[in-house]
Amino acid sequence: MKKFDKERVLLAVAGPVIALVLAVVLTSVVLLASGKNPFEPYALMVQQLPYSDIQVLIINQASLYYIAAIAVALGFRMNLFNIGVDGQYRLAAVMTAVVGANVALPGFLQIPLLLLVAMCTGAFWAGIAGVLKVTRGVSEVVATIMLNAIASAVIGYVTLTNVWGVQVGNNATTGIMHKSGWFPGINLGADVGEIYGLVFLAVLLGVGYWLVLNRTRFGFDLRATGASETAAAAAGVDAKRMVLISMLISGAIAGLSGLPLLLGDSHTYSLSFPSGLGFTAIGIALLGRNNPGGIALAALLWAFLDKASPALDYATPEAYPKEIATIMQGLIVFAVVISYEFVRQWGLRRQQSRVGAELAAAAQNSKKTQKEVAAR
Repeated sequence: MKKFDKERVLLAVAGPVIALVLAVVLTSVVLLASGKNPFEPYALMVQQLPYSDIQVLIINQASLYYIAAIAVALGFRMNLFNIGVDGQYRLAAVMTAVVGANVALPGFLQIPLLLLVAMCTGAFWAGIAGVLKVTRGVSEVVATIMLNAIASAVIGYVTLTNVWGVQVGNNATTGIMHKSGWFPGINLGADVGEIYGLVFLAVLLGVGYWLVLNRTRFGFDLRATGASETAAAAAGVDAKRMVLISMLISGAIAGLSGLPLLLGDSHTYSLSFPSGLGFTAIGIALLGRNNPGGIALAALLWAFLDKASPALDYATPEAYPKEIATIMQGLIVFAVVISYEFVRQWGLRRQQSRVGAELAAAAQNSKKTQKEVAAR
């Protein structure tokens, strides 16, 4: 049975905790500098947690964040920075919406078709960056940034009224999807709202992510390649193949990110469809340390800051700007970089100290043995 390593757990928890504390401190400094109460905004947001409608909003938003963050984390485990999750997610959402509005199949066929369209679109868009990297050595960061811009242009073209777009007032949409493609949720009442049915897809993806990385040969090859391509190649792993496969899988998961909202609520893609999800997912994956459980907590925290921040508008005698929550999210990302580097350095020093102590103990035992042999 594997021995429980308390120090390893401490190192894993220390980074996120330090990051959150540092973010709160820095946000409080910003509030003080602007002449505001540094504690009241947190109290106002926490007071929103008992409300059922806020809880539903948080869970729904966290499901989108979680799926996108899993896509980012998969790239991170391969030492790949898939900054194109935002473009992959939006392009997949618009293509899924187009298919959902123009194809009408029975529900048991329509929903799998829409899931497949989203995954294939995301995988295709991420695969372009993967192919460029393994064949031409193009950085995935540069390639995916460019692909994000191209995705925006493609979406603009797709939503033209002479292509697949439908003009609704001043909003360009893809039209309402056929009801056979609407994924049912958990209705908690008119005053509370509905939990997206595809929240459970996020849970399944998290479990699958953990199982694949930790219980399969593919996961071992992926982690080995991310740690050292040279060492992985010596072990018989095709590093280029792993890079391409990882980008395809990351893109496929990214393509699913918008479906809880698309199939569960909006049922169309329009200009109001949320953007920036992929960039938010980077911070969530970092805070969660690429661990499915940690990412879940980080996604819930981010969603809480998003959905509880409107309460700041109703503070008396003077409202607080909702941007406080955005500032805190940004500071969390900033603090993550600092805290994780601090924890890494501390862990290295602890490891060096432990190895030194073990070597000293071994040397002392060796001398003792030599004396005993000489005495005989």
